[in-house]
Amino acid sequence: MDAVQATKPYLNKAIELIMEYGPKLILAILVLIIGMWIIKGIKKLVKKALQKGHVEISLQKFLVSMITVLLKVLLLISVASMVGIATTSFIAILGAATFAIGLALQGSMSNFAGGVLILLLKPFKVGDTIEAQGFVGKVHEIQIFNTIMKTFDNKMIYIPNGTLSNGNITNYSREPIRRVDMTFGIGYGDDIKKAKEALTRLVQEDARILKDPAPLIAVSSLGDSSVNFAVKVWCDTAEYWNVYFDMQEKVKLTFDQENISIPFPQTDVHLYRDEK
Repeated sequence: MDAVQATKPYLNKAIELIMEYGPKLILAILVLIIGMWIIKGIKKLVKKALQKGHVEISLQKFLVSMITVLLKVLLLISVASMVGIATTSFIAILGAATFAIGLALQGSMSNFAGGVLILLLKPFKVGDTIEAQGFVGKVHEIQIFNTIMKTFDNKMIYIPNGTLSNGNITNYSREPIRRVDMTFGIGYGDDIKKAKEALTRLVQEDARILKDPAPLIAVSSLGDSSVNFAVKVWCDTAEYWNVYFDMQEKVKLTFDQENISIPFPQTDVHLYRDEK
């Protein structure tokens, strides 16, 4: 009897705690189970949305992981508060830690945000030829913090995504066709019509040059020592430089055959004898 009487207060206290916290604990467990199930569904929806938007695989995994972790933290905080655990201090500590980490990694976070914007907005993709931050080359790899570009002389350029996303970017590969702008000069004593016919013939003979949009061949200016023709033709983006370089050579050879001169800068030097 003495033992029973001794344990009775503890038993009553246990019953009291069960009556007080039991329903809360059961409700918290139910909320935790349902919440995890909802988070799993949200994870699938986000993943499908990112795949439908053709977001880069690396960014897909990172965003899905980040959203999942954030939702789970919020769920655990909610469950803890339902049981009666004080979460105010925990939230304050978490916020202060996040703020301190953000200040310490300010530059890295800027590059991270820039990488996310590049991968989402897609101003360029791997394989595109771009001009950015004073460099021209092909995009070799798009990372979360940096974009790696390979120049045409085979140098690897690492550009932070923060500065890249905030600067001007020229994408030479985005459109399927490009216009090739060229200028050819002839002497003032040469036949303009003959030169124009020769240029027109060269353009028409090149199968890489598109008929639509139509090429433009016209006198663009009367220079100091030459009559300048503007030749503007369209071609597939991949053929841009081939067309440009071939036309330079063909025009020179054709003008030589047609006896059409190509002026070049000359300096006349006059010598005077000093009679003193």
